[in-house]
Amino acid sequence: MLTGVERRLAWGAALWLVRPAYVVLELVVAAATTGDYRLGRDTVSDLGALTCDPRSCSPWHDLMNATFVGTGLLLALGAGLLAPRLGRVVTVLLVVAGLSSAAVGLAPVDQDPGLHFLVAAPLFVAQPLALCLLGVRLRRRHRLLAGAVLATGAVTALAALGFVLGAPGAGALERLALWPVIFALAAVGSRRARPARAGVRGTMGA
Repeated sequence: MLTGVERRLAWGAALWLVRPAYVVLELVVAAATTGDYRLGRDTVSDLGALTCDPRSCSPWHDLMNATFVGTGLLLALGAGLLAPRLGRVVTVLLVVAGLSSAAVGLAPVDQDPGLHFLVAAPLFVAQPLALCLLGVRLRRRHRLLAGAVLATGAVTALAALGFVLGAPGAGALERLALWPVIFALAAVGSRRARPARAGVRGTMGA
């Protein structure tokens, strides 16, 4: 029988384990986009644009924007539920990142570019920082997972910096800044939500 805390952690992990579906949905929307849209060159935000331009037209923009909102809320809610295992600072950073993602879906880039970039910015800062801090937190008890999380934080931070600074291959850099985080957090959620075995004290300690 799971305790109340264990149920809470299990729900948090479940929310994060659903999030990898985001990648599939994004690729589906990209495949339906007409024109010369390219994953390596063009941004994810273009898939949520409500209007068409000479380069691309995203007929499934509503699905993309709903996906931004949904995956962002899953991130924030999952972080809240997993807070006992994540620690306060990491939890706050991931909640901020989740709300930032959700806000992106409510402010399409073609409707108000300034607002769109403003609400998107916290996502690219909070996620890599949260992963780096979380990797340090995991080192004592889960070294392999800690190493993977730290590496993901470092890679996504560099990709986010390149994307923000306008380096070539904006689409590839943006996806490199976002996609690995989804899978890293799914792994963390699954691992951190496991109940401790009887007689093993502190195995899943925060």
